[in-house]
Amino acid sequence: MIPLKLLSFLAQVCAVLAGLLLTAITLVTCLSLIGRNTTGQTLVGDYELTAVAAGAAIALFMPWCQMRREHIIVDFFTARLPAGVNALLDRFGSLVLAVVMGLLTWRTSVGALSAHGSQTTTMMLGFPEWIVYTAMVPPLALTAVIALAQTFSSATAQEHGQ
Repeated sequence: MIPLKLLSFLAQVCAVLAGLLLTAITLVTCLSLIGRNTTGQTLVGDYELTAVAAGAAIALFMPWCQMRREHIIVDFFTARLPAGVNALLDRFGSLVLAVVMGLLTWRTSVGALSAHGSQTTTMMLGFPEWIVYTAMVPPLALTAVIALAQTFSSATAQEHGQ
């Protein structure tokens, strides 16, 4: 089993990369807006860059979110259950997320291969779409591995006082 410390480090690296991506796209958006409102010039493809970066950033934030167990949890029905039952439900939720992230990793990989094979690009900039899909695969896979590790980790039981 992969150590949780290594998974945590990799998740943090992904989150930092996501933050850098969002910072860059914020700067691009600001430059485009300033240009549009002052000189009438915009950055060509700023919407495309925003979409591409946002998709990659969301995937890059997922491992850190799962590592910290910060996904939205609706516990209306489980709030009053014993800690052991909630720990079991948390493990089951982690297992379900691992399966879903595994499926997303697989299908995103297939999408990347398809986009590469057909050489699809964005409309304005001609940016190859396969690059975005490919960039999303490692963080999605990492999220699946983290969720799987959490499913079988004794840390979950300790968090709930068992």
